[in-house]
Amino acid sequence: MKLDLFDFHLPEELIAQVPLKNRADSRLMVVNKETGDIKHEVFKNIAEYLREGDCLVLNDTKVLPARLFGVKTDTGAHIEVLLLKQLEGDRWETLVKPAKRVKEGTELEFGEGLLKAVCTETLEHGGRVLEFSYSGIFYEVLDQLGEMPLPPYIKERLEDQGRYQTVYAREPGSAAAPTAGLHFTEELLDEIRKMGVHVAFITLHVGLGTFRPVNVDDIEGHDMHSEFYMMNEETARLLNVVREKGGRIITVGTTSTRTLETIASAHDGKFEAGSGWTNIFIYPGYTFKAIDGLITNFHLPKSTLIMLVSALAGRENILHAYNTAVKEQYRFFSFGDAMFII
Repeated sequence: MKLDLFDFHLPEELIAQVPLKNRADSRLMVVNKETGDIKHEVFKNIAEYLREGDCLVLNDTKVLPARLFGVKTDTGAHIEVLLLKQLEGDRWETLVKPAKRVKEGTELEFGEGLLKAVCTETLEHGGRVLEFSYSGIFYEVLDQLGEMPLPPYIKERLEDQGRYQTVYAREPGSAAAPTAGLHFTEELLDEIRKMGVHVAFITLHVGLGTFRPVNVDDIEGHDMHSEFYMMNEETARLLNVVREKGGRIITVGTTSTRTLETIASAHDGKFEAGSGWTNIFIYPGYTFKAIDGLITNFHLPKSTLIMLVSALAGRENILHAYNTAVKEQYRFFSFGDAMFII
């Protein structure tokens, strides 16, 4: 399957640079996955498309303030570090700039020594394994010294760092936000619960691999990045009950989708509590085992994310929806508008 099949023209001015004042004021495109029919809505009205007995599944990962600015201990040279993945203990896989200045054994410090690190391994493409040392709790030190790592296509400075977190974020570990969830407010979630719609949580820590372009002409040759996921007993039990009673399972975001499909694929369509790493790659031809609908944002041309939504709703339906979104001046990507595939 050729990469060019997932291309579309996206004017740069449609890439949202800042969030709207009110989360739920985003526009919402409702797409019928069977017919391709489109309705234009406002996100705060999404409850009108939900039914009693349905279950919304949200990713409660929390974005780390993972960008650190420090210096080399010996020379004082400025170094930027981006935390990607915790390996074990205080060892982290990171991206370092400028990487050529950081070799094995290089010592770094941040916040005038509040946080220190030593490079223990060099990886390709500017990757480095750093082992950190500090007093107290690592995440509290990180909250004090780190900055939110916004996606590369956002050029504007984010005044309120909390707007790149969902209102239900609680499990620290992501290098990027599960952005489909940014549209929800506590009030909207309460309204949905009062309708008799279940709200469940899983965790998938989003890695920067989510922004990595597909560099092969035949998409089946693409190597998907791995991300850590968790599902607890309460969520697994609820999803099985919803499925047995004929309710719809609707994921919020591609991260929730990949988690549920990974688990259901391993357990004959059932949901079981557990954790692990997933590199599931969903593209047209995939048979969904876990979900009935998906709330998502508008994604990059030729990305694995547009391939996933094309697998759910059909490539022609999705490209028609995307071309309509461009024509109607929808806002794209992390701080953009939403699509509900139903």
